Amino acid sequence: MPRRNVLALVVCLAAAFTTLLDQASLNAAIPALRESTGAGPATLQWIIAGYSLAFGLAMVPAGRLGDAHGRKWFFVGGMALFAVAGVVAATASEAWIVAVARLAQGAGAGIINPQVYGLIQDLFTGRDRAWALGAYSTVGGIAAVLGPLTGGLALGAFGDDLGWRVVLLMGVPFGLLTVPLAIKCLPGGRPDRARRTTLDLPGLALLGTVTLCLLLPFVLSGGQGLPVAAWPVIAVAALAALSWWERRYARSGRTPVLMPELVRSRGFALGTLTAMFQFGASLSANLVLVLYLQESLGWSALRAALPLIPGAIGFAAASSQSWRLVARFGRAGVVGALAGSVTAIAATIVVLHTVASPWLSLALICTQSVAGVTGGLVISPNQALTLAHAPAGAAGLAGAFLQVSQRISATLSMAAVTGIMVGSQNFTAALSICLTLMAASAVCAALDLRTRAAPAPATNPPVPAAEAR
Repeated sequence: MPRRNVLALVVCLAAAFTTLLDQASLNAAIPALRESTGAGPATLQWIIAGYSLAFGLAMVPAGRLGDAHGRKWFFVGGMALFAVAGVVAATASEAWIVAVARLAQGAGAGIINPQVYGLIQDLFTGRDRAWALGAYSTVGGIAAVLGPLTGGLALGAFGDDLGWRVVLLMGVPFGLLTVPLAIKCLPGGRPDRARRTTLDLPGLALLGTVTLCLLLPFVLSGGQGLPVAAWPVIAVAALAALSWWERRYARSGRTPVLMPELVRSRGFALGTLTAMFQFGASLSANLVLVLYLQESLGWSALRAALPLIPGAIGFAAASSQSWRLVARFGRAGVVGALAGSVTAIAATIVVLHTVASPWLSLALICTQSVAGVTGGLVISPNQALTLAHAPAGAAGLAGAFLQVSQRISATLSMAAVTGIMVGSQNFTAALSICLTLMAASAVCAALDLRTRAAPAPATNPPVPAAEAR
């Protein structure tokens, strides 16, 4: 393996660690940030959910631009944006500034993400590619373990008023170090084959409109904006316009955001829905648990983070072995793992209602360990089985859309549960939303049991499981 490829991979892993650590550590700081800045429910929802929204919407155009014009400088620009926005968020005097900075950080991460995947595909093949993707998953697992722990330690060491700022600054040193390394180590230049870049900006705008129309009812206070019933109507109209535009765009010979062949594929559609519901449920359930333990029970950030760590370790360990599951059981293995995830969320609700405080940490460690292991057994196998339905030459686009759909799901579900927890601290209602989403994921996976998949393209591997945490 050429040394320059190894150095490029190290830079990619550093970027992955930076963005994933930031995301994993923020949940622990949300109550302190809210108290310090006086953030209202709507602003807090934007701080939490806006990151995923900007991340998802930036991915497709960033991936296409990187494919057509080279990945190095988009990687550098995205990393620089992420670091600068982190400084702005950490030094903000108003909650709305934090929300805007988190949107910018999400966009930066969305620009970086497809360049990392593209570089791994460009520089590695065969066993080396599998090794590189395994290293990416390992880094994601480490970030998932360290995120809650470092967030809790920062708040314990610096106090709530300064601690949340330290948490938001954690990724900045890594980002500032990664930028010059990327300039030096990443391959430059454009691809050998020159091609015209088509971004489908109208399609992205309509997709963003649909998402915002579903998001705004959760983040607008009563009486603000349009009547609540108007938003779903606008969303349906925007979705119809998106469907019409994408068909028209595809007929012109260009590549739309929603490729018609993918939308019409039963296996791809069901696999995407499986991923959407599971991703949103998993991230939201972790958020609900941290908010409940800190704000309702008065636990410190570090104490609230500890029950999540075994789940993160279990996730990393299970994801590294998940290919054995899909090789032996196929889609049925995913269905079984999702049934375990449903059980874990239901058990968490029961535990929070019935277990007394001295034993609550131990009981939550058990439920979160199950949630982590089953989640690790779902992500990569489902992605592989879903991307197997992509037409020849479209697996990259299919993978990007799969991630975009997951980010949209996370945006909506996290906004919904944050509104419930901040407004009424009704953890049962919030976790019931997560339970419903996870059950819907299991149903979609079960419906796909009879769908026959085509062989997955060898040159387009599935997204590493690290993105799930």
